[in-house]
Amino acid sequence: MTHADPTPRQLTLSILSLVCFNFAAYVCNGLPLAVLPGHVVNGLGYSSVVAGLLIGVQYIAGLLCRPLAGTLADRLGAKRSVTIGLAALATSGGLTTLGLWMNSAPAMAMALLMAGRVIQGAAASLISTPCCTWAIGLHGTAQSTRVMSWNGIAAYSGTAVGAPLGVWVLHQFGLAGIGVCTVLIAASALAYALSKPAAPLQAGARLPFGQVFRTVLPNGIAMACSSTGFGCLTAFIALYFGGRGWANAAYCLTGFGVAFVAARLATPQAIARFGGYTVVLVCLGVQSLGLLLVWLAPVPALAILGASLTGLGVSWVYPGLAMETLARTPASNRNSALSVLSLFFDLAVGLAGPVMGFVAAGFGLQAVFLVAGLLSTGGLWLVWRLRQAG
Repeated sequence: MTHADPTPRQLTLSILSLVCFNFAAYVCNGLPLAVLPGHVVNGLGYSSVVAGLLIGVQYIAGLLCRPLAGTLADRLGAKRSVTIGLAALATSGGLTTLGLWMNSAPAMAMALLMAGRVIQGAAASLISTPCCTWAIGLHGTAQSTRVMSWNGIAAYSGTAVGAPLGVWVLHQFGLAGIGVCTVLIAASALAYALSKPAAPLQAGARLPFGQVFRTVLPNGIAMACSSTGFGCLTAFIALYFGGRGWANAAYCLTGFGVAFVAARLATPQAIARFGGYTVVLVCLGVQSLGLLLVWLAPVPALAILGASLTGLGVSWVYPGLAMETLARTPASNRNSALSVLSLFFDLAVGLAGPVMGFVAAGFGLQAVFLVAGLLSTGGLWLVWRLRQAG
């Protein structure tokens, strides 16, 4: 901060003024999700496989760009990374607009939409973690937990807002409005980002990415063990409820999200008071209990409770592991380290669908949540060992 002793309210508002860029990115990510698959199948005449590929290619691009984003932010500064990402996001919106206009040329339309999704995935990587480290750089490492908490809330809130907003834009302005809305949000966020002060670059030698990866690897594995549960809920809970003849599967995701945000708002000092690994141990225990409850639930209400407990458990896993990661990484490699940790989240969520699909095919949908619960328990054991090792 540029002035001494800001009030808690001033500090929170200042952090929000930076993590809002992550919120904007996730809103733009969610905008086309409820619209593009139907357009690809019904408007352009492609198969559902192609529609799935169009959605999935963004996450593949984001995954591949994580290391580049971290290195870029370490060398050029987090603000530069975020502004480049927002400019790329606007470009993605422009390509999407063109692709949605070109119904008469399906192949060209598909190429434009695919390019837009690839750029959007890269943009998300350039924004999400650097946005967080930008705020940490300006406010100091003592505020890291607070920053990461609000950054996570911004991401989940943006996801929740994006898809229904996309449906509303479709009804009000037509298909091309989705791309135009993306351009407007990204351009507005870019103009605001340019007005914000940059965080100072951290002095010191920058470790090779491979060395950073090896340092973060144990925490990354724990992150993946936790994140698989979230991936399983989003991919399979509707099918699980349908297979058992239950209604209201959406309440599981609602319960997850409400519990996640409530936990972060209700316990903002948990990591500062008890330490990252201690909090993550408790969280993984609660998450494991929640996933096993979904597995064993005899009635939908208990499955919804289990999903809510899972959200409660997931709430502080990333910030807790991130704090422990930062404590073991030079400040000059802060962006790279957090990008690697996020890489494991992306991998776990992205692979949960196809990998757990084989589990479901062989042992039934119920087994998916048993395996996710066991993985979470494995993550708990790993974090306990890391905590013992000091």
